[in-house]
Amino acid sequence: MGEALETERPAAAAVEVKGGVAPYLMVDGAIKAAEFYGRAFGATTADIYPPDEQGRTMHVHLYVNGSSIMMSDPYPEHGCPWEAPQGFSLCVMSGDCDADFKRAVDAGCQAMMEPADMFYGDRYAQVRDPFGYVWGFNQVRR
Repeated sequence: MGEALETERPAAAAVEVKGGVAPYLMVDGAIKAAEFYGRAFGATTADIYPPDEQGRTMHVHLYVNGSSIMMSDPYPEHGCPWEAPQGFSLCVMSGDCDADFKRAVDAGCQAMMEPADMFYGDRYAQVRDPFGYVWGFNQVRR
């Protein structure tokens, strides 16, 4: 009595949530996305639950550019089916929009908007990652 089952995840140390808002993405292939986001956006993994028997994970916590992003695979049997992302984008506040854009495209993101100086004074670019999410890079130049 009181022993953890072998399939249970051992208690982990608390992981710091960075930033005032932490997006929680549903990604078909969250573990692969975490690896990709490391290459494309310099993400580091703060926490990750091991995959289940079907290769899905219920939680990945990344740090990207000083903020937390969390994600999981879809679990339709629990009311969380995968749906294509729409109606929002993720904006990375960039120190070098051109370099960040190039890194993302070189990693496998689709270029949507090449880096350009915007009418409001900043430099901005956009990519779509292989998982369907749109990322913007905004370099403040004012």
